[in-house]
Amino acid sequence: MKPFIISTLVVCISTWLCAGESKGPAQAASPEFQRMKSLVGTWKGSADMGDGPKEFTVEYRLVSGGSALEERVFAGSPKEMVTMYYERKGKLGLTHYCMLGNRPGMFLKSADAKSIQFDFDPKCGVDARSEMHMHALTITFQDADTIVQDWKLFENGKAKDSHGFTLKRVKG
Repeated sequence: MKPFIISTLVVCISTWLCAGESKGPAQAASPEFQRMKSLVGTWKGSADMGDGPKEFTVEYRLVSGGSALEERVFAGSPKEMVTMYYERKGKLGLTHYCMLGNRPGMFLKSADAKSIQFDFDPKCGVDARSEMHMHALTITFQDADTIVQDWKLFENGKAKDSHGFTLKRVKG
């Protein structure tokens, strides 16, 4: 019985050690994704979601070995939303898991020293002509600790509203 236990333990430890070393090939991230990674941490802002301005927290964290950035808004509330930022074939994209019950995708439209703009991906599975959805996003980097997000809502194939808010990094 002892030899069985010892050999099982050796196999488990060897597997664990080898798995820890296997990180796969490092992938170069686009400048836009690198900029998005700089958001990791906690941010605060306020928004009016139909019942007056309310303060809220946004959490950014790297997941999946640094290959995706998770943005969590209104955590713990019925309006909680998650947006995942990632690269596909070297181009920054996102999938927004919306409180509207759908998940629009967007890809990088343009970027400059101050902002990153995303536009709707018609292949994401959301019918842009009939489903209300978030269609575009602009993130403006005012400084290292202040960003402005402007989400564009579409309904019946047309721009309906703009949902903008300013976020400040929480220090400490």
